[in-house]
Amino acid sequence: MSECLFCKIVAGEIPATPVSESESALAIRDIEPQAPVHVLVIPKTHVTSADDVTSQHAGIVDELVLLAQRVAELEGVRESGYRLVMNVGPDAQMSVAHLHLHVLGGRKMQWPPG
Repeated sequence: MSECLFCKIVAGEIPATPVSESESALAIRDIEPQAPVHVLVIPKTHVTSADDVTSQHAGIVDELVLLAQRVAELEGVRESGYRLVMNVGPDAQMSVAHLHLHVLGGRKMQWPPG
């Protein structure tokens, strides 16, 4: 996916601020944070969205969650709590068409989200 922003970040073509990494996923700081802790966890292989995950992608979603747990620990929010968000499609405000998980924390979250 030569035009995908996150694919370019994974390839090192666009700079990002890394937080952590696993064999198949990368965690980077969001450039427009919505909370004191706002990290994006993205798979290193391109999958357009959660709606496109199939059995062929075995291991991708659990790898994202495991790396999100590590990020929460590194960022000091694992004990107090954090939110994991995965948006799908334009009505959900998915701005980059590459599967990714938002890790949000560092403040008390509102419900419903605002």
